[in-house]
Amino acid sequence: MAHKYNQGSYPNPIHPSRTRVGWIGTGVMGAAMAGRILSAGYSLTIYARTPSKASSLLSSGASLASSPASVASLSDVIFSMVGHPHDVRSVLLDPVPGAISSLSPGSVLIDCTSSHPALAREVAEASKGKNCFSVDAPVSGGDVGARDGTLAIMAGGEGGGYSVAGTAL
Repeated sequence: MAHKYNQGSYPNPIHPSRTRVGWIGTGVMGAAMAGRILSAGYSLTIYARTPSKASSLLSSGASLASSPASVASLSDVIFSMVGHPHDVRSVLLDPVPGAISSLSPGSVLIDCTSSHPALAREVAEASKGKNCFSVDAPVSGGDVGARDGTLAIMAGGEGGGYSVAGTAL
């Protein structure tokens, strides 16, 4: 479903019946946030460095991918929620297993990890190089907010990706 990149807009609104969502990171926050995406009816493919942390998502219908790159190749909108900036670099920017290497043109990458502005810019540039959108969207509200869907989300990115992020978040 990925579409031709256009810096100003994303071509179609996201919808559970036609948008494939990927999720990278299934720790306390990531699993709760991904669970809300799954319960909204979206098809969800996940990557978990520790697959046992994804068991509730898998039993609820999510599919497990073997790498972040695999998640990206199977998804139109990809979220990441990992522990630290070096984890963001590993799951998104590393050439072999990193998600950006396998993004389809027009995909939207939304990183919810609290990270560094310079890293967010690097992720945005790498995504743009693949004709994709990138949104930096760190969250606040802890595991209770993630579970209850009440997180405060500070999102920023180019027009089309930002619009998709606003709908998905």
